Amino acid sequence: MSTLEKVTVGIPGERIVTVTHDMTVQHFLATMPPVYATPVMILHMEEACTASIARLLPEGHVSVGMEVNVRHLAATPVGRTVRVSSLVRQIDPKSVLFDVEAWDGSRKIGDGTHRRGVINVAAFEKRFGVV
Repeated sequence: MSTLEKVTVGIPGERIVTVTHDMTVQHFLATMPPVYATPVMILHMEEACTASIARLLPEGHVSVGMEVNVRHLAATPVGRTVRVSSLVRQIDPKSVLFDVEAWDGSRKIGDGTHRRGVINVAAFEKRFGVV
């Protein structure tokens, strides 16, 4: 059985967040403006991708981020609602490529691709002596 046999092209994912101060670049760098930080947007994109396929993976397996190619197109202030969406674009033997977008209302604020690899958690932890 392939670890990705239940994952199909076109599976959607979504994450909706309200921007808080701890999600802003100013939270991390005091001299910067209080707008939605690019690394936080990428995290939310990863979460949308992760959630969309998690239930389709065999027990004991998870997906992990391995490639990000994202543009942050516009600033979003605290208090705004951001909708992040993902869509499975391609499935390889050990990874899944997603198209990702982020929207602030009707305005696209980010887009790109994200690839996630699939691992067996027990084997991974044993390899790194985490058990």
